Amino acid sequence: MADISLTTAVGGAAFIVGIVFGATAQRTNFCTMGAVSDVVFMGDWRRMRAWMLAVAVGIVGTQLLDGMGMIDLKRSIYLGASIAWAGAILGGLMFGFGMTMAGGCGNKTLVRIGGGNLKSLVVFLVVALFAYMTLKGLIGLARIQLDQATSIPVAATGLAAFSVPGLLGTFGLDAATARWAAVALVAGGLALWCFKDAEFRASPRDMLAGVIIGLMVPAGWAVSGILGFDDFEPLPLTSFTFVAPIGDTMNYLMTFTGSTITFGIAAVGGVIVGSFLASLAGGEFHVEAFSDASDMLRHLFGAALMGTGGILAMGCTIGQGLTGMSTLSLTSALALGSIIFGAVVGMKYMEEGSLGGALKAVFSGA
Repeated sequence: MADISLTTAVGGAAFIVGIVFGATAQRTNFCTMGAVSDVVFMGDWRRMRAWMLAVAVGIVGTQLLDGMGMIDLKRSIYLGASIAWAGAILGGLMFGFGMTMAGGCGNKTLVRIGGGNLKSLVVFLVVALFAYMTLKGLIGLARIQLDQATSIPVAATGLAAFSVPGLLGTFGLDAATARWAAVALVAGGLALWCFKDAEFRASPRDMLAGVIIGLMVPAGWAVSGILGFDDFEPLPLTSFTFVAPIGDTMNYLMTFTGSTITFGIAAVGGVIVGSFLASLAGGEFHVEAFSDASDMLRHLFGAALMGTGGILAMGCTIGQGLTGMSTLSLTSALALGSIIFGAVVGMKYMEEGSLGGALKAVFSGA
């Protein structure tokens, strides 16, 4: 078992980084679902560009840490020995659709709790329940069977890793060249796409959101991978993700004397506290509850999909979309694409009133 002082140090640092994450998200209105909604319903790409800038910044910072030998990304869940493509697609679709029903992703749920939203508190509880059911409980067996039936060994693809650098390596590039070519291609391309837009350049709030949130990803890797490293028993290498940690947080609260604080649990608490402090400072803290029974049912349904889908996909909009993408994992890109598509379908479903109508609207471009 890892040394208690090491665990405490990592938990304390994760809590502080989480505060910065939560306060920034609250003050800048950084939100994946909001970004997709702005594009779908208003044609406004500023928050989406902020989100993609965060991806670019996260990639650069993370790859610098790994390239300098300060962390080893091969220890992360995103660059494993097998490709869980079915879970990434199915889980991503479920999570994306669910977050539109529940009013936001895992990160937004925590931010809204800090701002006094009681609906998000209920979403938190249901996400935790279904996350643990899918991870270790009633749904867990089906998840394992799906993974065993559909996962493809990376070795079978001929790639060194199922990642953008791994793909570029097939063209004869050495590992270091492939890494920085991938960073230039993905992070550089995203940054150029963001800053070519005059409206985005005229929005300091969105630019600041992208930079600060993006920096939190390598900060998380540094906390778990540098501060949490031990020659004999290092702590798990991780950064920000919120579905499984929400479940872990509930378990920790219920079994405190038999549990250990982790990066994820501390980060969850930090995001809530950061949002709470920021909402108080901005005079935006207010208590909000469900408007009626249908509102509650929709949130419950969405939360169940988020908890289940987030575990199947091995991450949420933050876990796969930012942290996973920072490793340049192709599985993370697949999961992120599925989440965004699921969110678009969910938004059209709420507009059209039926799944068939939603799919027709999505594929027709209406």
